[in-house]
Amino acid sequence: MTLPLFADEADVLPQITRGRKIEGRVSALLDARGDGFPSDRCQSLSLTFDGIEGDFHAGATRKSGGREPWYPRGTVIRNERQVSIVAEDELALVARTMGIDRIEPGWIGANMVIEGIPLLTMLPPRTQLFFEGGVTLRVDGENNPCRFAGDEIARNFPERDRTELALRFVSAAKRRRGVVAWVEKPGTIESGEAVTARIWEQWIYPAG
Repeated sequence: MTLPLFADEADVLPQITRGRKIEGRVSALLDARGDGFPSDRCQSLSLTFDGIEGDFHAGATRKSGGREPWYPRGTVIRNERQVSIVAEDELALVARTMGIDRIEPGWIGANMVIEGIPLLTMLPPRTQLFFEGGVTLRVDGENNPCRFAGDEIARNFPERDRTELALRFVSAAKRRRGVVAWVEKPGTIESGEAVTARIWEQWIYPAG
């Protein structure tokens, strides 16, 4: 199939899904102030354009890794992973799939737990999260699960084979591990705040 150059030459345009808004709430906040990515619960997060002040993932830029094979490892790129957001219901499902009783958000470096937004990990790129206190985050996309996060989970279950459990997380958490976002409008987020997800109009770009 050859794609038309202009919209008026297309026989059928992709199906378009209207934009919408979904209301949710911040049920927990966490930050990672040590040398690694695991995070601890806190009452509020102070955000600048560089991300969460003092957090392990703060910064306007970051170094590329395994998620960006199109760059040599260590290439300095824009940091679109300033904030990690998860949902308790999705983590509970991942835990059941892995055969464990729970996954604490801090074990996998989450900064925020949001409730009330169904299928949180499926929020499309470009979604805006408007927080009651004035902060706006822009969703970059799914936070793909990796073995490093799985290994942190496995540390808490010494009776299980550590390597096997870490690898199981990678498959069990696909499309359930939450999203990453960057700061569009800085400020302070408090635990318990209301949040509105603005999902933009969507379509699937046709195959060529």
